[in-house]
Parts: sequence; C-alpha cells; structure tokens
Amino acid sequence: MLAPVLIPHFVGGQRNGSLQSRTSPVYNPATGEQTGVLPLATPADVDAAVQAARAAFPAWAATPPARRARVMFKFREILEANAQVLAAQITAEHGKTHSDALGEVARGIEVVEFACGIPQLLKGEISENVGTQIDSHSLRQPLGVVAGITPFNFPAMVPLWMAPIAMACGNTFVLKPSERDPSASLLLAEWLQQAGLPDGVFNVVHGDKVAVDAILAHPGVQAVSFVGSTPIARYIYATGCANGKRVQALGGAKNHLVVLPDADLDQTADALMGAGYGSAGERCMAISVAVTVGDETADKLIAKLAPRVKALKIGRGDADGMDMGPLITAVHRDKVKGYVDQGVGEGAQLVVDGREHRVEGCEDGFFLGGCLFDHVQPEHRIYQEEIFGPVLSVVRVGSYEEAVALVNGHEYGNGVSLFTRDGEAARDFIHRIQVGMVGINVPIPVPVAYHSFGGWKSSLFGDHHMYGPEGVRFYTRLKTVTTRWPSSIGVGAQFVMPTSGH
Repeated sequence: MLAPVLIPHFVGGQRNGSLQSRTSPVYNPATGEQTGVLPLATPADVDAAVQAARAAFPAWAATPPARRARVMFKFREILEANAQVLAAQITAEHGKTHSDALGEVARGIEVVEFACGIPQLLKGEISENVGTQIDSHSLRQPLGVVAGITPFNFPAMVPLWMAPIAMACGNTFVLKPSERDPSASLLLAEWLQQAGLPDGVFNVVHGDKVAVDAILAHPGVQAVSFVGSTPIARYIYATGCANGKRVQALGGAKNHLVVLPDADLDQTADALMGAGYGSAGERCMAISVAVTVGDETADKLIAKLAPRVKALKIGRGDADGMDMGPLITAVHRDKVKGYVDQGVGEGAQLVVDGREHRVEGCEDGFFLGGCLFDHVQPEHRIYQEEIFGPVLSVVRVGSYEEAVALVNGHEYGNGVSLFTRDGEAARDFIHRIQVGMVGINVPIPVPVAYHSFGGWKSSLFGDHHMYGPEGVRFYTRLKTVTTRWPSSIGVGAQFVMPTSGH
C-alpha cells in the first residue's frame, strides 16, 4: 500500500499546502484505501487566494477578449489531449466508470468551447440618435474576483461549467472543490497555466465549511457559484446575499420520468437504467422516480426493469465493461442503504434489493447494488427526499393529469422527462410542467453548452442559470452609456427630463 500523497492548494500559480493545518483523508472508493491527505484551508489560506486573484484582476480584465479566448482555445486543446488522464483521475477518487468519466470531461470541454466565443458573447448594443446627436450603447464588464464551490459528483465538469466562462469574461477565479475528490481541480489549474493563463487568475483552495464560510464572508469576493444539496444551497444563497454578493446556488433534485401507456417500454426501460443507475445514481439529473400511468404500464415496465437491474455489472470504475462503480464514501453508502431500509419499513415493495452487493477483490470498497422499488407512495420518505444513490422508485398513477400534478407538487423542480409517442401530450407537458429542464423521450435533459442549466423551485436559488448565455450574464455587469459630444452643445441649460424628441 502506497503512502497517501499530499494534495496541495494552488494559489498565484504555485502549489502550496502543509500538514500543519487541519487535514482530511481522500479515498479510492473502489478499494476503501486512503490515497491522499488534503490540507483544509483556513480563512488566511482563503484570503491568500483572494488576494492573488485581486492582484491579477486589473491586467486580466484589461486583456482584450480575443486574447482571453486564445487562452481558452489552448486550454481546450490540452483538455482534449489529456482527456484520458483526467478521466482516470476522476475514476480514482470518485469511483465512476472510466467511460462515464470521459463523458464528464467531454461535457466540460463543450463549455470551454462556448467560452472560446467570448468576443461575440460580450458584444453590446448601440443605438444612434436616441436624441438629437446623442448615441447610446451598452457593454458588459467583469465583476472582479468570483468563486466557485463545487460538488463531488462531477469533479471536473462542474468547475468547467463555471471557471472558463467567468475567466473569459475577464474575472479572476477561486475554486473550492469537493474535499472528497479534489485532485482533478489541480490538473485543471496546471493545464490552464500551460495554456498561458496568467498566475493568480485561477486559484484552488481545498477545505470544508470553514473555507466556504471564509469565501462567503470575504469582502474581495464579488460573486459565488455553487452546486450541491438544497440545504447547503439555501445557506450559501442566504449568507452570500447577506454579505452583498451575487449568488447562484443550484440545489438538489427529485427527477421524475413520466411513462404514458403508448411509450415504447423497451426504450423506456433502457433509458431508466442509464438515467437511474449511471454513476451509481450520484447525479443531480439522475432519474430516481418513474411515474407510470396505469397499472398495466407499471406491471410491464417492472417486468422489463427487474432483470436489467439484477444484471447490472458493478465493480471498479477502471475495470472493463462495468455499468456502475462504488459510491463516494462509506458514510454515503450507508446513508443510501438507510433510505432503502426506510422504504421497506414504509411499505413500498422492494423488487430488487442491492444492499448486500459485494465485489470480489474489493471487499473494503463502498459498493451498493441497484435497488428497485414498486408501489412507492407520495408520502414515503424515499419519494420526498433526494437519495443520491442507485435507487429507482416506481409510483403508479391513474391518469396523465395525476402525473402532472404529482410532478408539479414536488418540492424540487430540476429535471423531468416524458416518454410517449403522443405529440399533443408532449406539447401540453412542456408548457404546464413546473420544472426547469424538460426531456421528451430524453432521460437526462442536460442542456448543451450554448443553452443554460438550472432548475426551478428548491432546485435553484438565484436569478441566473449556469453556463451558456445565462453564465455570461451572471459573471458580468451591464453598463449603458449615453454620449453627446461638445460640438452639439450650445442650447444652454435645460431643466426638463431629456426625451428622444430633444
């Protein structure tokens, strides 16, 4: 067994960190082996990162957008060339399969590609002669130092949702990645440096709540982006706003997939398998509830799902042919098992029980088999709360209207899907459903990089969705300029409100 390695901060272009501060272990979830030691940032460490970012901001903000875009182009090239390396690092600390990790990297690269178009995205508007010889134009300017607090389930993709757009807009960035799988963030920092990003524009500080609170309280941080659970999102949003910051905080989810009687059930079952059990269910867009319209639909769907769930290939993420890897920690695995116990106790029918799943050679790993519930009721805790594990619940309803009411009545509104051949029903669903991201015969409707990601209700706190055009708006401030030159002045003082007629 190799000794755990020190995983340092990255501040001002330099790796730094010592074991004199508090530390946290980092594990390989497949083996249970501790692979890293993470220094947890103190408020002084956070301040050092913010000060480095503040020092770098004036020159970076003054850099022409085309030159900032060239850094993003080079960064994209480095990411493409090193996708396998980054995916392997994700698998080693998160546990997801290598193919799933490659997909994460690809979706992150798409946002970098979007950021490469920043000269076009920052173009303002101009109107000539809004008054006699008076012109008006608008422009978007960077905020300053901005911060990102990212979750464990996408250690590369979610930072790439935030930082490239923020930096392309002219801001400098402080990233606080999850303490559970932090090493991917250091690879991103080093590759940005290789791409020509000036020192101090991108910084990484590791930590827990102490670091988060220091970021939220720091007067030098102008905006904070967060992705994580809803209770923490509420806290981040309330605390950041109270401290005068612009905040976007994406919270939890309970994503439904509504199955109408006319749906292709083989296609639907395959979609539910990938969306419910991919990445061990540790996705904010995972489908955790199938809402079946009619008992016949439910019976047929369960008959197709049960053998598929039992046949899931579960093992090390770096092994060939695996469908699912371990959960992130032993504590989280046990929490998910507790939800399964709760569901059984509440009277739901556990069709497939994965609680005792073992992987040969990885007896100390954090594995849990796929679980499938039928006859789940809306009052059950396993329906109401986000489980964030490989647990799929089937809720039976009698009609399409009941399905819509069920989805709209839930606390969360992140993602939802409808599987049907009925175009009229699909159109009605799109317009009436109270959820931020909707899929029609698409199980995981994550928007592409040139649209924007975000939910409704308790899945999002703040006015802006993430990445895409909304990301540009979040990381910039609008300034509108009205111009008249001295040669057009000579009418004397005017004491009335100026209008377009003057």
